[in-house]
Amino acid sequence: MKNFFSFLSNTSYKKIICIDGGGVRTIAGLIFLKKLEAESGKKIADCFDMFIGTSAGAFNAACFAYGGFTAEKIKRYWSKSYSDQIMKSSFFWDKASLIQARPRYENQGRLKMLDEVFKSHKLKESNKPFLCYAYDIENRMHSVFDTKNTPEITFKDAIAASSAAPMYFPSYKMQNNSWMIDGSIVTNNPTLIGYAYSKKILETNNIKILSIGAGQNKTKIEGQSSTHWGGVGWLRNDIMGMMLDSEIHNEISDNLFNENYLRINSPLGKVNKMLDDNSEENLEKIHLMGMEWWSEFGDEALKFIDL
Repeated sequence: MKNFFSFLSNTSYKKIICIDGGGVRTIAGLIFLKKLEAESGKKIADCFDMFIGTSAGAFNAACFAYGGFTAEKIKRYWSKSYSDQIMKSSFFWDKASLIQARPRYENQGRLKMLDEVFKSHKLKESNKPFLCYAYDIENRMHSVFDTKNTPEITFKDAIAASSAAPMYFPSYKMQNNSWMIDGSIVTNNPTLIGYAYSKKILETNNIKILSIGAGQNKTKIEGQSSTHWGGVGWLRNDIMGMMLDSEIHNEISDNLFNENYLRINSPLGKVNKMLDDNSEENLEKIHLMGMEWWSEFGDEALKFIDL
């Protein structure tokens, strides 16, 4: 009998969800997860054993893990009224360009929203295991924040650090005086980091992973023109996007985990590549991208959460 139960424990799986960064484009993932909740009759917060994210994805993952929010409730925090509050600036800038003398936005708006959602609660108070990460610019290394290893870190601190996107927001000073920038600098797809830590936190190697992207910019770049670019030229032509949209971690994960890994993503199509375009027109395009994901991956996702 003991051997039988040992067999069961070795073959049962824990499920984790890993959410990419991508600014307002992460709304597409919430649209997909909202449909998953509606079609399955289950809350995302109840379907997964651990929630991992970076940058904007860190906020979404934290809302599921800490508060058990529905995808619809989290999506409200990405509404135009909230995103206008987050993306406040005290100076003029050209929204079409990434090249600015200062960050586009101040920190006050997003910190105010994080205060509203998480108050002063610490990671140890999460209902489910949670993980996000950032890049420590003074020590030139990544920093991982999770409910087991850094339980005294506040949600506000962890998410503000993980979402301090260079050029968009200022570097963020944590309560421990470390200076952080966006976790997407480490990798925008948190699957491999999430898997490595979840094995220890969930105390099993049997992990199933649902990975949620934020769209890929597939606009062609003229090779001949690129031979003349210096730093400014590469910035103008989306060198940051090239790094964020790389799917190498997806390819590695697909090869490593096979049927235990499901990636939800697609080219951006007509969605603006910029992470902060919260115009009604672009938000509608993001919504449609999420619905297209459901049409393509919905059946697989339903099977995934039932296994």
